[in-house]
Amino acid sequence: MDDKEIKSIIESILFVWGEPLNIKELSRVLELPKRKVKEYIKELQNELEVQHRGIKIIEVNDCFQLATRLENHPYIEKLCITSQNRGLSQPTLEVLAIIAYKQPITKHEIESVRGVKCDKPISTLMDRELIEVKGRLEKTGRPIVYGTTDTFLKAFGFKNLDDLPEVEVFGDFDIIKQETEK
Repeated sequence: MDDKEIKSIIESILFVWGEPLNIKELSRVLELPKRKVKEYIKELQNELEVQHRGIKIIEVNDCFQLATRLENHPYIEKLCITSQNRGLSQPTLEVLAIIAYKQPITKHEIESVRGVKCDKPISTLMDRELIEVKGRLEKTGRPIVYGTTDTFLKAFGFKNLDDLPEVEVFGDFDIIKQETEK
């Protein structure tokens, strides 16, 4: 196989798979070393970018996936979203931000930061698969701890949690700033 064929195969596999695919699995299927597969993916990413194509290859926690270009989202949204109420409310966004920056975190800790109950926002975030149960604390009542998911990373365009912006970027998001200063 030549380079063009291999990149074509990678693009097809990522298209059909739909979910993030680990480099190890791609390496196994292509019967090539992981290092070489990663080189082909980087080349393909560059080609898609240079050609300003409608799709790109994103990396999420050392896995790769085809995704649409961010600037095309408004048009895709017009086609795909039938409900006007698809966005996240301000309280839900606050809870998501707290979880993203403080994870793993319990519901009680989130409520302590916000000063109000957060059952509904947590439920919404769980339904949308932006957060998940990461385990339970080894203390009285064994409270559940929450953290973000790969879906969260993809939705906000992050490779991993290290890509989260510094809290200072959020001038009016005092809740997070106060808590991260503690």
